[in-house]
Amino acid sequence: MFDIRKIQGIKHTETNHFFLIAGPCAVEGEEIVMEIARALKALTSHLEIPFIFKASYRKANRTRLDSFTGIGDQKALEILSKVKEELSIPILTDIHTAEEAQKVAKVADVLQIPAFLCRQTELLKAAGSTGKVVNIKKGQFLSAGSMKYAMEKVGHEGNDKIMLTERGTTFGYQDLVVDFRNIVEMKRLGAFTVLDCTHSVQQPNSSEGVTGGRPEMIEALAKAGIAVGVDGLFIETHPNPKNAKSDGANMLPLDEMEQLLRKLILVKKSVS
Repeated sequence: MFDIRKIQGIKHTETNHFFLIAGPCAVEGEEIVMEIARALKALTSHLEIPFIFKASYRKANRTRLDSFTGIGDQKALEILSKVKEELSIPILTDIHTAEEAQKVAKVADVLQIPAFLCRQTELLKAAGSTGKVVNIKKGQFLSAGSMKYAMEKVGHEGNDKIMLTERGTTFGYQDLVVDFRNIVEMKRLGAFTVLDCTHSVQQPNSSEGVTGGRPEMIEALAKAGIAVGVDGLFIETHPNPKNAKSDGANMLPLDEMEQLLRKLILVKKSVS
């Protein structure tokens, strides 16, 4: 198993062994992205929590035709590159096709495979061939055990730097449920495991074509994830989620992040 601590910029401490993947859902513009990145870096540095900045440079999976999909690939990648260079923060962003892998790998330290695409063979192989860390989000329709086949596709390219992310399982048409047994089972596959605390509280498939959410449940899920031994947490955040251009209904307000992380550190210490 690869060592997540070797990703550029991640520091290990003896007290806080979970790492944080956090940022806005999408790259909305340079000013807001830099604001969030600076705040998260300052906070995680103070709390000694390893940190990877996340923002999607493009949103390819949208329900409605008129939904926000991005500010343009090149511009968004340039902003992520600036975050990486100016703040010395490792970057995670999604890719959606095999053709994107090499281009995005020039900026990102971690390539993320969206949940709906986690069985796409050529996409997984292309991500693996970059040599970058690959974070595969478990499909809402898959068991934890079946993720070994996704891992094999990345591993076929000689890449063992794999993370698996739990983001809830479809529960009826408009809700998700987190089965925490998935964390245990995916750890047994030999992968670093991540719990996506914000997409797991989504309420998708609304008749209006805009995903809802229950962000008040983020804390409960995060605490439970730490308690069962997850390696990292994925939390999308924004200074004003109501004004976010993508997935605002399930994001954590940025000013609530510190209080949550301090609670999670205590949970981690209690179960270590």
